[in-house]
Amino acid sequence: MTDPGDIDAAWLPSAAFRAVGSRRVLVRAGEGPQAGTVHSELAEACARFGGRVVPDGADADLVLAPADVDGLGDEGFTFERRGGTTTVTASGQRGLLYGLFHVVRLGEDAFTGERAREVHRPALATRMLDHWDNVAVHPVMGQVERGYAGGSLFWADGRARGDLDRVRAYGRLLAACGINAVAVNNVNVHATEAHLLTDRIGEVAAIADVLRPYGIRTHLSVTFAAPVVLGGLPTADPLDEAVRTWWAEATRRVYEAIGDFGGYVVKADSEGQPGPFAYGRSHADGANLLAAALEPYGGTVHWRAFVYDHRQDWRDRSTDRARAAYDHFTPLDGRFAPNAVLQVKHGPMDFQVREPVSPLIGAMPRTRLAVEVQATQEYTGQQRHVCWLGPMWSEALRFRPDGSVSAGRLADGLVAVSNAGDDPFWTGHPLAQANLYTFGRLAWDPAADPRAVLDEWIALTHPGAPERLVDGLHAVLDGSWSTYEKYTAPLGVGFMVQPGHHYGPSVDGYEYSPWGTYHFADRDGVGVDRSAATGTGYAAQYAKPWSEVYESPETCPDELLLFFHHVSYGHVLHSGKTVIQHIYDTHFEGVEEAEEARRVWEGLADLVEPARHARVAERFEEQVRCAREWRDQVNSYFLRKSGVPDGRGRTVY
Repeated sequence: MTDPGDIDAAWLPSAAFRAVGSRRVLVRAGEGPQAGTVHSELAEACARFGGRVVPDGADADLVLAPADVDGLGDEGFTFERRGGTTTVTASGQRGLLYGLFHVVRLGEDAFTGERAREVHRPALATRMLDHWDNVAVHPVMGQVERGYAGGSLFWADGRARGDLDRVRAYGRLLAACGINAVAVNNVNVHATEAHLLTDRIGEVAAIADVLRPYGIRTHLSVTFAAPVVLGGLPTADPLDEAVRTWWAEATRRVYEAIGDFGGYVVKADSEGQPGPFAYGRSHADGANLLAAALEPYGGTVHWRAFVYDHRQDWRDRSTDRARAAYDHFTPLDGRFAPNAVLQVKHGPMDFQVREPVSPLIGAMPRTRLAVEVQATQEYTGQQRHVCWLGPMWSEALRFRPDGSVSAGRLADGLVAVSNAGDDPFWTGHPLAQANLYTFGRLAWDPAADPRAVLDEWIALTHPGAPERLVDGLHAVLDGSWSTYEKYTAPLGVGFMVQPGHHYGPSVDGYEYSPWGTYHFADRDGVGVDRSAATGTGYAAQYAKPWSEVYESPETCPDELLLFFHHVSYGHVLHSGKTVIQHIYDTHFEGVEEAEEARRVWEGLADLVEPARHARVAERFEEQVRCAREWRDQVNSYFLRKSGVPDGRGRTVY
């Protein structure tokens, strides 16, 4: 068994339960897996901090009880404090569990003064993590594809881990920030992983058993070609009756093993994965095949919209990868089954440090959509750099595609590619835990203030933190996304990374590749013309007012200028700087800010647990080294392209 002392408490250290555990607590949670969790959490906290769980009818400081309240659903809860008693009520077990963690977040404030009745319910029904974990170690991508936190939490040595204590602790952390669904394997489903659907479903069931007490439904990534790969059929045609029968029977057996199974995640016709195009069928046909198999059991298919031509000719400026999802899927609006959810990346490309919000969000009013973000920092420093993504995600979720309704309100769910692994600190970089926590809280409420969420994370992770530590963590984290953007990607340019592993600078790394990820820098200028008038027409995929805003360099926001337009190096930004001077200035500033963050962290050594402080300090050394490399390579490249020197006379290597 894993020693509990080897599992980092993250945002649930024992001290976070002091306020709850020092009170008299009355629990009427009933029976069931989540009710059992509520009971055990409170009993353990009271045993530790001197409180007690009192019998029904006794005086109590905290009461958790079921109640029929219209509109709460299974996950909502009410919170109030009156006459010296704090009360949480919920219609379902999950609601009581979330209500308990709400009280834990509030700490002593939950037991102070009077509070009018508050109603809390999740804005989004599905709040899911996709794990890109492989059962068998992939020869190129390893145990976890795009994983920067060690090996898999679920799989080792070609099978499910026998000791699931860390998975249990993981489920507890996820429940505490509001996450209710996990897909346990890679969307790129290889031969070994395909068998999880059939003869190895028992291993998935064991994981589901551990996550269930925390209100988390287990999902599985499946290959569209499963009837061929696993069933021996000659086809996976979604309209073939034998194929439909095979999926229905396979799904029936899944639910025999996991009664509350959440559903399937599918990557099809994308980057070499099989899909319905092979049979002349649409993606609605493909998704509806699986939706029909899942429908009798209340399951959902999450169908990823990441479909594009990855064999593009770099000389062809009319083909635009950014257009692909919209072009593929908007003609299918209204043709997807009610239990099919189209999973759309928040930007049109691939989780770059700066992209516009995907125009597909808001363009399919008759289709259920889930917005997908990337907590694992594939293009934002790979958890070797501190880069808190809360502001990026909040900006995307608050974006109003039609000028009135936000993306967060248009979505049916929020999904993140997980950044957790078997690393002692869960996320490799201890400060990257803030991204995982922030995702869960924004999935619960996309309109939440990310800085307030960060305050929660700090208070939970470091209970009773002195003001110097709180201020230091904000100084390091608040502007870290902006800092990373400054020393890497100017004005909406992306993919200037080392091919393959995507870490570190390579300005032309993907410039002449088939992946469709270009910046088109030449001696006269830089950027991709995506206007309707002279470019790829991508800007016209947006509804007004955004199609008009993005169409012209004069109205396009500076931070997205080179995503939408090819302009000269002397083009003057709204900031008053030229493009080339902006490139120079931001890359110097980014390094200076990374160096300052490292200095701030060094000054917190006496306030942070030594092993945690040392891990972050080591990561900061690498971040500063890499930031300098980015600065020098990018500035040197554009000096040579433009022939325009830095206006401030600094050395460009």
